[in-house]
Amino acid sequence: MTISLSNLDSDLKFKDPFVTQDGSQRAYVRMKKLATLWFNTGTLCNLACQNCYIESTPRNDRLSYLRVDEVVPYLEEIAREGHETDEIGLTGGEPFMNPDILEIIRSVLERGFSNLVLTNGMRPMMRPAIRSGLIELKTEFRDKLTIRVSVDHFDQAVHEKERGSGSWAPMVEGLRWLSENNFQIAVAGRTLWQESEEELREGFSVFFKKNEISIDAWNLRELTLFPEMDEGSSVPEISTECWDLLGVSPDDVMCASSRMVVKHKGDLKPSVMACTLLAYDKSFNLGATLVEASKSVQLNHPHCAKFCVLGGGKCSG
Repeated sequence: MTISLSNLDSDLKFKDPFVTQDGSQRAYVRMKKLATLWFNTGTLCNLACQNCYIESTPRNDRLSYLRVDEVVPYLEEIAREGHETDEIGLTGGEPFMNPDILEIIRSVLERGFSNLVLTNGMRPMMRPAIRSGLIELKTEFRDKLTIRVSVDHFDQAVHEKERGSGSWAPMVEGLRWLSENNFQIAVAGRTLWQESEEELREGFSVFFKKNEISIDAWNLRELTLFPEMDEGSSVPEISTECWDLLGVSPDDVMCASSRMVVKHKGDLKPSVMACTLLAYDKSFNLGATLVEASKSVQLNHPHCAKFCVLGGGKCSG
């Protein structure tokens, strides 16, 4: 059984998609329901965060901007195939740098989906044209649109250690603007700091109150705290025997209910990845359509173990 950290050579882990290093059958996850479809709108970002899982920077264009005409066919495929999809997520990079972002959001909302947009809440979102477009969308579609702002920590110095000097004030300004204009908002924080979840939520609660931001820090949907993803740390592989031992169901793992559409630089068309965290790993490229991408996913990456199975992480609510 493969679950505990062992003295086996970590360089030999996660090599075979079907078998763990000790010869056990590798755990896999079947698609139960496509509850959430994510679109990575492009990896370019106005920041270069220290621990960005997708390594977004102002220069990283490994994932190209998705155009609205590339998004719509997937929305139509959801309807055609009868998927019970509730939510469309937009992530990056920084989605508000994508020239088609307002059109993409509208195309999602017009089809009746809820739309979760991830952002750092800074200058790209605060441009006048984007702000006026968001106000229009909020007025028309109300609470179907949620904007989730990344705030790594409630303390400015700690937040800027991750996101860079000068990143705090623009984020606070953007978050305040969203709150003042009655958007449905949420915050994504990190657990890589040496505090308990209770301490983190208490600290965020004080931060929200001080800045008059209408978020309940104790509401798990309004403040999501993501587990740390350190690619350099040793993590266990997960075998099929681990589900019962851990008391975890494969149906609760993120890839049982979500996929992500990306467009790799140089590709003519988008493709569907198994996971939002593994945008570059071609072994998790499941095909060009949602039909192709409905296949099972082998948990053959450290993120599968640390973030999803052991960490219980999910990118959506």
